[in-house]
This record gives sequence, C-alpha cells and structure tokens, in this order.
Amino acid sequence: MNESQPANEPQGAVSARRAPAFIFVFLTVLLDMLALGMIIPVLPKLVVDFLGGDTARAAQIFGVFGTAWALMQFVFSPVQGALSDRFGRRPVILMSNFGLGLDYILMAMAPTLIWLFAGRVISGITSASVSTAYAYIADVTPGEQRAARFGLLGVAFGVGFVFGPALGGLAGDISPRLPFWIAAVLSLANALYGLLVLPESLPPERRAGFSWTRANPFGALVLLRSQPQLSGLAIVNFLSNLAHASLPSVSVLYMQYRYGWDERAVGFTLAGVGVCAMIVQGGLTGRAVPRFGERNTLIMGLGFGFAGFAVFGLAPTGPMFWAGIPLLSLWGLVSPSALGLMSRRVSASEQGRLQGANASLMGVANMIGPGLFTQVFARSIAAGPWHLPGAPFWLASAGVRPYPFEVEPREPRSANQIYERIRDVRLPTAAGLRQFEHPVASELLGSKDVPMNHQNHTRIVRRAEHV
Repeated sequence: MNESQPANEPQGAVSARRAPAFIFVFLTVLLDMLALGMIIPVLPKLVVDFLGGDTARAAQIFGVFGTAWALMQFVFSPVQGALSDRFGRRPVILMSNFGLGLDYILMAMAPTLIWLFAGRVISGITSASVSTAYAYIADVTPGEQRAARFGLLGVAFGVGFVFGPALGGLAGDISPRLPFWIAAVLSLANALYGLLVLPESLPPERRAGFSWTRANPFGALVLLRSQPQLSGLAIVNFLSNLAHASLPSVSVLYMQYRYGWDERAVGFTLAGVGVCAMIVQGGLTGRAVPRFGERNTLIMGLGFGFAGFAVFGLAPTGPMFWAGIPLLSLWGLVSPSALGLMSRRVSASEQGRLQGANASLMGVANMIGPGLFTQVFARSIAAGPWHLPGAPFWLASAGVRPYPFEVEPREPRSANQIYERIRDVRLPTAAGLRQFEHPVASELLGSKDVPMNHQNHTRIVRRAEHV
C-alpha cells in the first residue's frame, strides 16, 4: 500500500481522487510557466519605455530585475515548502495562484518603473510555489512512479517556455501591457478552478511544525546534508541547473555569432529544443525508469547531457549544431530521476522542505549562471591568441559529466547505526524502523507513536544485540 493512501480507502477511490488533483497541479505549473513566458518579450520593452528609450540603461536595470526575481525564488521557495509541510499543500498553492494573478494586474497597471520592479519581486515570491506543487505530486504518487510524474511536470515547463513567448509576442504587438492582463486571467481562473477540484494531499497527522530555522534557505539546505545520498543528488541538480543557464544566457548570441542566423532561425531552433525536451520528459522518462531504474536513468541522462553540450560547443556548422539537439534533449532524464530518488529519502512531512531546498539551489544557479556563461563567452571571442566561441558549452558539459555516486543507503550493521539512520532521515518514531525492514523493527511496530528517546534507544540497542 502506498504511504499516502489511507488504510480504509479502496484503491479505485484513491486513483479517482488523484487524477483531477494531478491534472490541476499540472495545469498550475503549465499556466505559471506560460504566464512567465508571455512576459519575456514585453517586459524589456516596458523598461525601455519607462527610461525614455535608453536601451543601454534599460539593459542594466533589466539585469537587476532578473537577479531580484531569482533571489526571491531562493529565499521564499523553502519558506513556502515549510509552510506547506505545516498547513498543507492546498492553501499554499491556491494563495500563490491568487497572489500571482493579482500581481500581474499590478504589473499591467504599473505607472512607474518602481511599481514594475515591485511587481517583478512579488512575482518571484508567488511563483515560488512550484516547489509545493512538486511536494504535492510526491504526496499522491507511489515512490516508483514519481520520476515519471516529475517528468510530466517538466513537460509543463517546456510548453510554457515554448509557446509563452510566442503568445506574448503576438499580444505585445497590440499592447505591451496586454500579456500581463492575459497572464492575470489565466492565474486567477486556475485558482478558482483549484478551489473546486483540488483536495488536500497531506493529512494533519503527517504534518510537521513550522520553524524559521528550517524555513530559511540556509536552514532548508541542512536537510540536503542530512544524508550522503541527498547531498550527492543535490549537487547533480545544482550543476544541471547551472549548466542549463548557459542556454538562455548565450545560445542566441552564440548562434548569431558563429552561424550568422537571424531571429527566425534562432527561434525555430529554440522551439525545436523545447519540443524535443517535452517528448523526453513526458514520454521517455516514464518508460526508461521502470526499465533501467532511477539511478541508471539518471547516469544515462548525464551522459547524454555531456555529449549534447560538447556537440553544441564543437559544431562548426549549423546542421552539426542541430545534431546535438536530440542528445541534449535526452539530458531531460536527469531532473525527474534525481527528484524521484530524493523524494524517497525523506518522510512525507518533509517533502515541502525538500522541494523548497531544491528550488533554492535552482535560484542560486540562476543567479550565478547568466553572469558566468556570458563572461566566458565574451572572453572566448575577444581578440587574443585563442578563439573559442564554444567555451560556455564546454564548461556546461564539464558540469553534467556522468560520475558514480551513491543513491541507496548502506545497510546498518550495528544498533547504533540503525539509530543514526533513523535520525538521519528524520523519522523519529518507531515507524522509521519499518522503512528499513530490519528485525529490530518488531520491537516497536505495535506502537507507531513511540518517540525515539534515550529509553527506547536503549531498548533497541539491547534488542539488536541479539539479532
């Protein structure tokens, strides 16, 4: 039986309840990404208009907008994750949707640049609920199916960033503020729909207390250090997000500089990347994980990412660059596999903190990546003895190279190691013993709520000495 399924609830009822919930969460992520994508083509123009057409100054200010947005993601993703562990996923997701819709209205009506900046900051805060959406999926999905569901959420990201800018560009031709109004309508409609169909996924008895020590981004990262397996997977996620930052940062400049492509060719190429990524995450992930396992799928994905970035950096012609797109798309196997593995290493009451910590790492990568890769590209094409325009992609390739790492905990050999394992995964009751199927578990399985205090620790030690 799945841990999120009540004991007295039929399997068919659980499946019926989960279906509309997953559809809503999928739509939440899709509409969030679609709204974010829609404002990409028009937000810079609004900044230029507020500055009287000064493009150089607008570029500097727009950079501050992007950094502020990523900073809000870094700070508030673990806060929302911790709040969802305490009060449930549903209220956090719905409040975020309502807040995002109202924020887009603020940005659509912004009378000054300061108001527009404030709206962008609020957007970074409210859109941080994506981590809570991932925690919701972890709640309602069996562990062995989570990677496939996380992959489907990756499809929502792809659809949003492929079609969002196109829709935003069409609406922006009418008015640069129209995409904000459309985004507001989509977000508010999604919130109202959620009020009707979205059930709570985290029952009260499985919730954790709220603490600012754990909710702040640095405190949330402590969870990732609680187990070597989590630490290794967190590093994989961080380096993957850092490498991904090379694509929006330098790919357009690279294609125009090296191949002489115009906006149309660049646009179709980026759309092709997005479509291939959606096929991999939405279709292949669910097939690869059951066949090869999450760990092997993750390592294969890293290998494809390494090869794809290397081809991008080495390709002397446009067609050779296109040949790297399928390889890089298969890199999309990495994220859902890593998230699936990580979600199985923590308890139900910590899924929000886990996804919030992952989102914080993504925020850090998005703050570092653009400056890193643009500087590498600028130096690689500057006058000098070396002319290496592909250097940013080689750097990204080095970051996603496959390497062996431990994803499964080693079996404990002593009673003290058993106790340390329970403490490491933050399951401070006898139920923690059941997770490892150790004979010592029979000592306390009759009472799930027995605390792992010193007295019970001693009982387990004495019992284990005779196993």
